Amino acid sequence: MSRVPGAPRTPRPRRYLLCAPRYFEVRYAINPWMRADVPVDTGRALAQWESLVRVHRGLGHTVETAEPVAGLPDMVFAANAALVLDGRALGSRFHAEQRRAEAAAYGVWFAAAGYEVRGAASVCEGEGDLTPVGGVVLAGTGFRTARAAHREVREFFGVPVVGLRLVDPYFYHLDTALFALDDENIAYYPGAFSPGSRAKLARLFPDAVIATRDDALAFGLNSVSDGAHVIVAPAATELIGELERRGYLPVPVDLSEFHKAGGGAKCCTQELHGAPPAPPLAGA
Repeated sequence: MSRVPGAPRTPRPRRYLLCAPRYFEVRYAINPWMRADVPVDTGRALAQWESLVRVHRGLGHTVETAEPVAGLPDMVFAANAALVLDGRALGSRFHAEQRRAEAAAYGVWFAAAGYEVRGAASVCEGEGDLTPVGGVVLAGTGFRTARAAHREVREFFGVPVVGLRLVDPYFYHLDTALFALDDENIAYYPGAFSPGSRAKLARLFPDAVIATRDDALAFGLNSVSDGAHVIVAPAATELIGELERRGYLPVPVDLSEFHKAGGGAKCCTQELHGAPPAPPLAGA
């Protein structure tokens, strides 16, 4: 049965991992958004992050938090830490030397929480480049995550992986150019992808929401959806209107301080997909 356009959507409770921006700043430049001469208002960043946490919890979602580590200013971007599916975590291996210590810090959190953890052997930046949707994992490459990591994802989780090549440096991670609206559909900006990857997306998601470049540059696609509510950058006005027409409920959240480092709502939000790990047996 085809869906009626604009019909109400059904949210699904989610589990998220976030990390407070206690040490957040822009002290190096590893993407086109980062400029060391543009100061970060740390108090405003914390207030914006706390607003994001309140919104997640207010929508009925579970929020876990990892302890930030001094000297790791980008640890606030928890989505880059891993891909988590059904009690297993494939930990990241960061492209930039400045971020590599984040992998160990997050690995400690995942192990303590009971996840089976494996560190990636190839450059792999977690949900920054890996998006589960429609029974597959969409996997970005071109700037950060290596193609070899796509094979690791397929082998570790036993799921099909669809490789997508990013070609615009402003959209250096997949999650700056595409997000999952629900379990079956996506929103994306075609200009971020190679012609072959655009053809794949058009074939796999014929009803996708197509974003403009302006909305993508406003971090409109660095969004978090529970299947009904979409936490989205307020400046992505055309995208917000299209989401409303499709029956989604946009929830604008200002995370502009994090835009200075190339991130937004999704970068700050690692989804813990699937059921949480089973607790150890008593006496085990």
